[in-house]
Formats: sequence, structure tokens, C-alpha cells
Amino acid sequence: MTKTVLVSGASGFIGSHVAARLVEEGYRVRAMTRRPRDYHGAGEPVEADVSDPGTLAAAFAGVDVAYYLIHSLGSDDFEQRDADAARTFAKAAGVAGVERIIYLGGLGANDGELSAHLRSRREVETILKAGPVPVTVLRAAVVIGHGGISWEMTRQLADRLPAMVTPRWVRTRTQPIALTDAVRYLVGVLEPAEARGRTYEIGGPEVLRYVDMLQRVAKIRGSRLPNLTVPLLTPRLSSAWLKFVTDVDSATARNLVDSMTTEVVVHDDAITRLVPGPPVGYDEAVRLALADRERAARHDRAQAVR
Repeated sequence: MTKTVLVSGASGFIGSHVAARLVEEGYRVRAMTRRPRDYHGAGEPVEADVSDPGTLAAAFAGVDVAYYLIHSLGSDDFEQRDADAARTFAKAAGVAGVERIIYLGGLGANDGELSAHLRSRREVETILKAGPVPVTVLRAAVVIGHGGISWEMTRQLADRLPAMVTPRWVRTRTQPIALTDAVRYLVGVLEPAEARGRTYEIGGPEVLRYVDMLQRVAKIRGSRLPNLTVPLLTPRLSSAWLKFVTDVDSATARNLVDSMTTEVVVHDDAITRLVPGPPVGYDEAVRLALADRERAARHDRAQAVR
């Protein structure tokens, strides 16, 4: 029997692509959104808000599996908001008798050194797991794809700077993953029974420093990006600098920069055996993201002419 799947955050960066992939594979998709009249993505829009528990019962009715793809990174009180939202979602899923929740969290060793952003992702994971519904967790670092905040920040820095004077955190190692692979893994864990209650780490085939990522984007764009690392540039000063150079808002920039001091790499590749397939390399992921951006720009120009 065809499963009914609820995708929270269906109008967001990851959620919109997950919803589209699920529809392509024949699932009945409920796209959870606060503004269903404005929703134009895949699936059937259903109005619900994790900050309003009374709206969730109708959204969860008849749902087999629910994706939790919500994060309030752009608010100063995001840790509390995310914790409250996760409790509300887990409770509603339990009342509705949902078979499983699938959650996308963040990589990083839980050694007391996690940033507020990554600590919040891990707390949401813990809260969801404490609920009555089995949870499958996927942990990722930077997802490379058009519309992603971390990727957009990287692209804008590579495009707009003739050279970089950077803090030490640009030498932190990370394992970026292509949007196509992140979605492939998220959808790939839906059916396998062995994925119930499991946590998987997902990443691309390369471990890179943030400075490597920036310089390779610049090279793909046909330019160079010389770098001078200055130890005195603190995360707070870095986030203020990012606000001037990129379009990322101050709160989001600050929270992202705090996370960039933490190494986020895959230590367990079990997901590659559950959901096999060759991962997309970083350079190809960048090219795909740039191509999607150009397609979106052409579409917007065509709409403006009309």
C-alpha cells in the first residue's frame, strides 16, 4: 500500500526537494506549510505550524511517515524555539500513530565543544527520540545546492571578494554533501526496516577546509581567491564582516560562523551500504548548484516579462 508522508518545512531548501522526490517515487505527500495558499511545490499543501499544537492533528491524520526538516536558525532564541517545536511535533506524531519520523540533523562530535547551532540540532534529535515514535536520524555538514544558506554564503564570498583576509576557522575541516545526495539518502531511509531508530552520518566523497571550498568555487567561476589567515578575527567579528559582504542576515551569519569552528566529518559510512550509489564530488555539486541558480534566474526573468 502506498504510504502517506508528511514533509514539514516543505517550502524550505531541503524539504522542497524531498517532497518533489517523494512524489516522483509515487508516495502520497502532504506538504506542511504555514501558508498553503502560497505553496506551489510538490504534494498536497496542508496548513500547520509547529508553534501551534492545535494545527497539527489534521496535518498528521492518516500519515505513515513524517519528515522533520524545520530549523529556526535566523532567530536569536532559536535553541528554545527548536526544542519546543520538536516536543510538539513528536507528541503529535505519537497521538496520530505515525510509524516513523525522519530527521536531518548536524554532524559533529558531542564532546562539549559543539556550537549553539550544532548543539541545538543534537538537542532536537534527543527530544524526537524521547517521543513515542521511532526516529531515523541523518547527520550532515554543509549541503551544496541552490537555495541553501551555507552554500549561498560560500558562493557570494567567492564571487564578491578579490582576496580574503580570514580567521582561523576557515581551516576547519568539513565534509560537504551535494543536495542530490542528501535528498537521495533522506528518501532512501524511508522504507528499510533496519533504518528504524538508527542514526546515520552522510557526506560527500571529500573532506575539505572551508578555505578550500571557497577557492574551488572561485576557480570554477574562472577567478582566483588569494587568502591570508589572521588569527585575531574572532567568530563575532567574522559574522559582522559576513553581513557586509553577503546577503545573509546577522543572526544567521553569527550562528553559522560559530558552527564553523567545529570539525564536521563522517566517521561512520553505514549509510552507503543501506543506500548505495556513487556520491557527487564537491566540484560537480558546485556546478549543479550554479546551474540551478541560473535556471531559477531565467525563470524569474521570464515571469517578470509577463
